[in-house]
Amino acid sequence: MISMLLSAFFRRSITYGLVGESGTGKSYQSKFVAAKYKIHYIIDDGLLIKDECILAGHSAKKEQTILAAVKAAVFSDKERRDEVAGRLLYERSLKVLILGTSEKMVNKIALRLQLPLPRKIIKIDDFSKPDEIDTALRTRRVEGKHVIPLPAVEVRKEYSNIFLASQPVFKGKVPTTIGIIPESHEKSLVRPAYSYKPKIRISHNALSVMVTNAVAEFDRSIRINKIKVMDESAGFSLILTIDVPLGMRLDIKINELKHFITANIERYTGILIEKVNIVIDKVIEAETF
Repeated sequence: MISMLLSAFFRRSITYGLVGESGTGKSYQSKFVAAKYKIHYIIDDGLLIKDECILAGHSAKKEQTILAAVKAAVFSDKERRDEVAGRLLYERSLKVLILGTSEKMVNKIALRLQLPLPRKIIKIDDFSKPDEIDTALRTRRVEGKHVIPLPAVEVRKEYSNIFLASQPVFKGKVPTTIGIIPESHEKSLVRPAYSYKPKIRISHNALSVMVTNAVAEFDRSIRINKIKVMDESAGFSLILTIDVPLGMRLDIKINELKHFITANIERYTGILIEKVNIVIDKVIEAETF
């Protein structure tokens, strides 16, 4: 009887995989991928999700260590695996999107949940823009924040201890019976215990030296008059007062400088720069530099 049920389940199930390095935004994009392929079920980090609800499973993000989180994500625990597989078995004809860091991981999850191997593997870098992936990686590696593709009201039921905030997400427009409407959903930001990073202790003077070096590397014609460093809840904010040469495209150059300072300090030190404000003191003839 069980083998007959499984055989029927395989015939009416279609599996997709969404693959990308950890922290590249798979959970963030999963709802949009699901919408594109008309998928109603998502398997993400140990959870079986349908629409805006958790149907079964246990989030890996609730684990205390990275090793335990990996085991939860690939359903190593038989009891949790059977819970999700059992719920899938008795759902009607379905499409399932499995999130994983590799095709091998997606295949492992599919087999453990008694699902057919994916018909299609979707790579996150084929679906997300490079700047979206960079932002997702920064959020994960520097701030330690993870995404659960569910509204806050659902996540808080079981995961209130790691919940940080909810955020609406808008992306494109979708045709409906009442016209074209924006496609959107709500995601939840969480910080698992294994992802928590204590604030790095560094003197304001040392950070000022890093900023000075970054500015010099970016453009030696920019002169720093003053650097003010301020402590923030998770990192630091900066105020730079500078002189710039005559003829510099300030609207473009200043934004590029802010990004360069932030990216370099965060990449090489892991220090979070929450904000960079730049004040232009003087515009000076180039030969005076």
